[in-house]
Amino acid sequence: MFNLSEHFDGITPSQEEQYNRLLSLYEYWNAKINVISRKDMDAFFVHHVLHALGIAKVHRFEPGASIIDVGTGGGFPGIPLAILFPEVHFHLIDSIGKKIKVVNAVVDELNLKNIKTYHDRVENFNGKVDFVVCRAVAPMETLVYWAKDKISKKNKHSIPNGMLCLKGGDLTDELKNFPNAKIFCLNAYYKQAFFETKKVVYLPLS
Repeated sequence: MFNLSEHFDGITPSQEEQYNRLLSLYEYWNAKINVISRKDMDAFFVHHVLHALGIAKVHRFEPGASIIDVGTGGGFPGIPLAILFPEVHFHLIDSIGKKIKVVNAVVDELNLKNIKTYHDRVENFNGKVDFVVCRAVAPMETLVYWAKDKISKKNKHSIPNGMLCLKGGDLTDELKNFPNAKIFCLNAYYKQAFFETKKVVYLPLS
């Protein structure tokens, strides 16, 4: 059993159960449709669940907020975040159908009512959201091009609406055209060696 309450306050027994069901669900679906690297499955909770929730270490979404997960892949960071924030609306988008098939199955099994999924490109999403989240999908310049017109101008959080992206390594070159970007190192929140080079990049866009 993986104990999320060691890392986040206020986790309910229902949320703990949902998080602990993730491993068996992804093991089942990964055997059918490879959406997660096989070697990563041995460290599933650290490499995928805790990593996704690194965004929540940096910023907590308010009830009623709306979030797009761009290029969600197998559902990260969107699904772990949706479990943590049940009163927040999540839009999980990926252009690869087999990945959305897995996401839909996990969402149905966990009865996550706050997630909508889209087999599409983010450019075709017509709504407005408070934040865009993503993990290792594309360079920041491309992400901003895709998502900048999806961000609502009406702010309801303590920070302006924008992007919260999970990234790693040296970001100096990638962020040189984004002086407003703020980098949060995840090793400040998690002790596992995996997080030594992992970061959340916040870029205000509203």
